[in-house]
Amino acid sequence: YEDVLHLLQVENRTPVDVSLRDFDPDSDEDRRRLTRALQRGIARPAGFVLPLSRPWWQANATWASGFWPFRSHRLFLIPGDSPIGLRLPLESLPASSSSADPVRDPFADRPPLPGYTELRRTAEQRLASDAGSFRAPQRQILQRLGLLDDPDESADPWLAAPPGSRVVRTALCIEPRNGKLHAFMPPVGTLEDYLDLLASIEATAEQLQMPVVIEGYLPPHDPRIEFLKVTPDPGVIEVNVHPAHNWQQLRQITEGVYAEARQSRLGTEKFQQDGRHTGTGGGNHLVLGAATPADSPFLRRPDLLRSLIGFWNNHPSLSWLFSSLFIGPTSQAPRVDEGRRDALYELETAFSQVPEPGSGWIAPWLVDRLFRNLLIDLTGNTHRAEICIDKLCSPDHAAGRLGLVELRGFEMPPHPRMSLTQQLLVRALVATFWQQPYREPLIHWRTALHDRCLLPHFLWNDLGHVLTSLQQAGFNFEPQWFAPHFDFRCPPIGEFRTAGLHIRLRQALEPWYVLGEEPGSGGTTRYVDSSVERLQLHVTGLHAQHLEIAVNGVRVPLTATDTPGEFIAGVRYRAWAPPSCLHPTIGLHVPLTVDVFDTAAGRSLGGCRYHVDHPGGLNPEGFPVNALAAESRRAARFFRMGHTPSHFRPSEPRISPDFPCTLDLRRQNTR
Repeated sequence: YEDVLHLLQVENRTPVDVSLRDFDPDSDEDRRRLTRALQRGIARPAGFVLPLSRPWWQANATWASGFWPFRSHRLFLIPGDSPIGLRLPLESLPASSSSADPVRDPFADRPPLPGYTELRRTAEQRLASDAGSFRAPQRQILQRLGLLDDPDESADPWLAAPPGSRVVRTALCIEPRNGKLHAFMPPVGTLEDYLDLLASIEATAEQLQMPVVIEGYLPPHDPRIEFLKVTPDPGVIEVNVHPAHNWQQLRQITEGVYAEARQSRLGTEKFQQDGRHTGTGGGNHLVLGAATPADSPFLRRPDLLRSLIGFWNNHPSLSWLFSSLFIGPTSQAPRVDEGRRDALYELETAFSQVPEPGSGWIAPWLVDRLFRNLLIDLTGNTHRAEICIDKLCSPDHAAGRLGLVELRGFEMPPHPRMSLTQQLLVRALVATFWQQPYREPLIHWRTALHDRCLLPHFLWNDLGHVLTSLQQAGFNFEPQWFAPHFDFRCPPIGEFRTAGLHIRLRQALEPWYVLGEEPGSGGTTRYVDSSVERLQLHVTGLHAQHLEIAVNGVRVPLTATDTPGEFIAGVRYRAWAPPSCLHPTIGLHVPLTVDVFDTAAGRSLGGCRYHVDHPGGLNPEGFPVNALAAESRRAARFFRMGHTPSHFRPSEPRISPDFPCTLDLRRQNTR
């Protein structure tokens, strides 16, 4: 039953000019809950609960039920509008009652599952044999349903448990809701029990000619079944696909998810208000492992995990070229060297304890303990790490001993072939390290990680080194396969030519930092500072000593590449002014004016102008409806003209020694 006292308390707080039976979609949540409860009737049962368990210590044990004694002699649900299986007052059961059944060890052997015909035959036999054993007198049933006067609760044998009886704490819940009958599955310890109970529900529903909706707990993890989960998440639809055992199956799954999403009018891309083409923010997390923990390559060969961690640290392109816009130390998948300053020192110590292939053996749980406290974020969260080993071999619980490693630094790309290219790259790296472990020392990037490595030129060169190592291992990867990823992650802004120079502007990467807590939305909120952006200036043909590049009247420090006359520079600037951000007193730096300055003549020889929003202030309120509209917005923000017309002298930049490749306009005396 619903808690009458709570409903009456909510009713007493309702304004006198509000009709309780008038459903108002704009009303608050409490009023909607009360309206639904009053329309259903608070004197009628909200649902039915059957305590149910299967003794795990008995061979061929049957399902068992038990008494649920309460002080109120009735089962009053916890207030709310969730399924009744989530609102059971389990804390009111006797404190001495038994706990949940243990979960089967993932490393334990499993016999073949019974077939569907065998399950249905067992369920039908049970249904036929138990048809009369649970029948009660008609008057007693009517009394329990509230259609007659309540019986004497003190004498009701259903309300008092006999001394020494075992109280079952798991239950099957049946609830009519929204015109349908819902069956809430209880948690069980083995997959066989789940399938047996599901077959019994199906046989009963077929006999009664009454369809049911299955909800509640999922079956326990078991390698003998495959399942696909679709879960609503803030802003995205989360799809957890079933494992793939080979490349053909992986391709079929990936292309199938994209095709089904398109049929459902869902996509993996969006356009920002300024026209930039980005992902939806959903992760394309790659999970590596095997069908069983005992077969996991990371537990059979711990050096494989060491190689993967070391290679990812030495190649930042793997961390950021396929990621979302939200990167940095406080992101959803920070690198291992973006946290503690001594993280790499401790990681090198952990690497030294991993035996080489064929030279020794360590326990599976020790693999987890070697890296668990190093693969974390700033707060110590093991799940919000770039390489997550939450489900590798944790001794804490069975669900964490699956032999799986999750790579969280991937975002869902807009096309299935782009996703398959990412997965092919990871599969090739795993195969390479299985044949030849990666033994290169860790690179201590320090501040160069957020200086050079955030610029597209160095990211693309680093990816070239990754592909070269794969080609040496026998995998023929072509750089042009990843050109769509590069342009999608670091889109070109525009280019111009003047005085023999060719200058290209491309969007660079910029970490977003989580700000301090602020009150909001009835609690505390932590905003993300996305007001600062970064772009890259790529200059070719610069051989004259009297030519310089200036942005907003400040000379740009250029970094030479291996090609003569080619230089790279990064420019950080404040693009917009949100209410909460770092350094709120620093104004905007847009539009950006790029000049090719002649020091001998003291004037600009040409340049361009880049606007973050529409240059005429005609900013549309909505987002682009398609790719063509987005492209037109991007094109309207870049002009191959607009350089500084008069004589001027660029000011000298204030360059931090920690970030020599980047001009930060926030530290300059400019607007």
